[in-house]
Amino acid sequence: QVQVVESGGGLVQPGGSLNLSCAASGFVFENYAIKWYRQAPGKERELVASITKSFDITNYADFAKGRFTISRDNDMKMAYLTMNALKEEDTATYYCFAVSGRISYEGQGTQVTVSS
Repeated sequence: QVQVVESGGGLVQPGGSLNLSCAASGFVFENYAIKWYRQAPGKERELVASITKSFDITNYADFAKGRFTISRDNDMKMAYLTMNALKEEDTATYYCFAVSGRISYEGQGTQVTVSS
């Protein structure tokens, strides 16, 4: 059974940090690129960061550069999104996607709320 489960969201004050985790099972994790997306209420889903299946090549949306870090641990079948210097506009539901060609698995998301 394929599962992608995000965790680590919560309420944090502006300037704070959160570490999101993505736990995968039921497929060959190391064959999949990982992408983190987010969606805020009333807005379209947007790509936050991605990491390739090989060589861990990363890519970030402009708003994430310098603040967010994506990583993966193939042995543990885990991916992570470390978020620093959070802003209120980072408030959204964050989703982890595992992608290989036209195959894509996603989780249910984890809510991140940045508020004072």
